[in-house]
Formats: sequence, C-alpha cells, structure tokens
Amino acid sequence: MAAIPRKTILEKFGKMIADGVPIVGGGAGTGLSAKAEEAGGIDLIIIYNSGRYRMAGRGSAAGLLAYGNANEIVKEMAYEVLPVVKKTPVLAGVNGTDPFVIMPLLLAELKTMGFSGVQNFPTVGLFDGTMRQSFEETGTGFGLEVDMIAEAHKLDLLTTPYVFNPDEARAMTKAGADIVVAHMGVTTGGSIGATSAKTLDACVKEIDAIADAARSVRKDVILLCHGGPISMPDDARYILERCEGLHGFYGASSMERLPAEAAIARQTADFKAVSLHDQKTEAKKKKG
Repeated sequence: MAAIPRKTILEKFGKMIADGVPIVGGGAGTGLSAKAEEAGGIDLIIIYNSGRYRMAGRGSAAGLLAYGNANEIVKEMAYEVLPVVKKTPVLAGVNGTDPFVIMPLLLAELKTMGFSGVQNFPTVGLFDGTMRQSFEETGTGFGLEVDMIAEAHKLDLLTTPYVFNPDEARAMTKAGADIVVAHMGVTTGGSIGATSAKTLDACVKEIDAIADAARSVRKDVILLCHGGPISMPDDARYILERCEGLHGFYGASSMERLPAEAAIARQTADFKAVSLHDQKTEAKKKKG
C-alpha cells in the first residue's frame, strides 16, 4: 500500500469534523488486528512497538523499556500490517529520542515503505518524577520528540503526537502537528491493563486544558483523546460529550487487546459449555 497524501487525509478529516463525525484511530499489533479495524471503518491505524508486546500478552508499558529496538520493531511489523491494509492511512510510532538514528533518513524510509504519518512512541511523556528529570537532563527529553514531529512535517507526513500537558501541546502544535492526542495514561482494564487511573471527569479538565493550549497556537489543529480510563465506547462518548472541540478518540489496548480478550474468552467458554452427554442423548433419540 502506498502512503496516502497528508492533504488527502486532512481534507477527509475536515469534512468529518464539519459533519459531526468523530475521527477514530487505533493501534494494530498484528495484521489481523489491522484487517479487523479497517473492516470496522477505522480512520487511522498506528503501528508501534507496544502493539507487539500487548498482543503477546504483555502490558503496553513494556514498549517503554529496553526489550527491543522500538524503531526496528515498527519496521518489522510493517511487513505484517501494511500489505493487508487496503484504504486506511497507516502511521508509524517513532522513537524520537533514539540516539542511533539519522532522523530525516528514518522518516524518509518510513514514507517510502508506505507509512502516511507518524506518532511519537515510545515517549518520555509517560515518565515523571526523578526518571523524567534524568531524561531531560541527559539529552533524551521530550524536546527530541518535538523535533521529530517537526522533521516529519517537513516531509509532508501526517503528524499525530501524544501530549501530556498544555506546554507539550503548544510545543507540538508549533512544530506542525496536524492532530494532537491528549494522552491520559496507560489504558485500564482487562488482564494486563493498568489498574489505577484518573477519573473521567479529571480527564475532561486535562483534555480541555490541552485543547486550549494547542488552539492558542493554531485554531485548526485536530484534537483526539486517548488512554487511562477512556477504555470503552461509553467512556469515549462521555468525554466527547463534555470536551468542547474534541474531534475523536484514539485507542490502542481498547481497540485490539480488550476486544480480543473478551471475545476469545467468551468463545472458549461457549465451546466448553457443549455437553457430550447431551449430544449422545440426542443421537439416541434420533435413532430410536
């Protein structure tokens, strides 16, 4: 699949916003996830390293740790996902703090492979306290992710960065972000999801502050929400009804892990509910 031009994507999203239709994006850790999401009408598909860990039964936060080269994993996953996606823009999660890449070359390679845009993941935005301070002080801070988004914008790739506070929202919008995604933390729920999170009402306040900051830089920036307690359609509906000017939702665990966990468990339980005794009894009745 060839990369879909940024202009084409933004024209479509502009019409959706005008028509009051939410923009919905989702992570895909497998080719099957991507095929199913596209069949459901998803607007954006994002490949990033935590999708591999998530669909391997590990928590999404594994994507933040040193279990593999995040950028190389995304390129590997591309060969599984890109060939089966027929019409949906596919974005690459890029580790902007990776000191072992020449970023313009990496981004150009991703575009050549068929990616239509990028997102900043793994992100140091999910770290706080002493660890975050250490990243910032040692030259691997959030600013490198902003630089990556700016470089991608120069290459006319769609840019959809995660942000975690108003300052980051302003910085990313100034760098040319097309879509700013207000990240509310690791998604809750299921067998490997987070168990602690903000309340939905707290998310409303944070998302509003992020949206206001982004719009103070550019009025036409698109805003999506993601993560934390916003894990199911009703959660997204609650947020969208209360956050003015929010244009949609981006799901990762909530788009592929949680549905898979529930559906596979339910299907297995249904098979286990089949009784051999009942089958034999019915067979005897038919013979008799």
